[in-house]
Amino acid sequence: MQQPLAAAGRFRPIAAAAGQQNREQAEDGEVEGPWHEGAANMIGALKHGLPPVVRPDARLLILGSLPGEASLRAARYYAHPRNQFWHLMQGVVGAPLDALDYHERLEELGTRRIALWDVVHTARRSGSLDGAMREIEARDLAGFVAGLPELRAVAFNGGTAARLGRRALAGTTLALVDLPSSSPAYTLPFAEKARRWTALGGFLD
Repeated sequence: MQQPLAAAGRFRPIAAAAGQQNREQAEDGEVEGPWHEGAANMIGALKHGLPPVVRPDARLLILGSLPGEASLRAARYYAHPRNQFWHLMQGVVGAPLDALDYHERLEELGTRRIALWDVVHTARRSGSLDGAMREIEARDLAGFVAGLPELRAVAFNGGTAARLGRRALAGTTLALVDLPSSSPAYTLPFAEKARRWTALGGFLD
């Protein structure tokens, strides 16, 4: 597999959203107990996102928010066993990703011209909840997608990724697709999630 491309340009700080938004949702599937007001006030340690998994001929870019603790520890996207990402992607690529090891999964996505990354470069966060992120530094997504001439669409895995990603790509002509979060904390029935995720295959033809 080709080496990931480096992100272009500078990162932009974005103030973290507070309140009701994403209180009960951990985008990486790591639910560490009920959300409470005290948790939102805990600034937490500075967390750094993972490098992109991308080839120059990518047609579809899937963006999460910021990997949860299990993924950061493993340095692997969607490493938490409860996260439904890899199972959902089986319907997109038509291959048994659950049966493959992590590097084989990435190879399969690359072959299908699918790239992975996240909208957040760094943030302070206690635990894995998106609603606990503070001092968010966003990726330069506009600069990044400019280096992918065959890209057709950007899909956002969950509400936080969509909110920040759409802001960063406001001037793009690419198709922007909001997806239900692959986190099991987002309790939409799996069949409905799969229906909406599977539609991404249309950008790969």
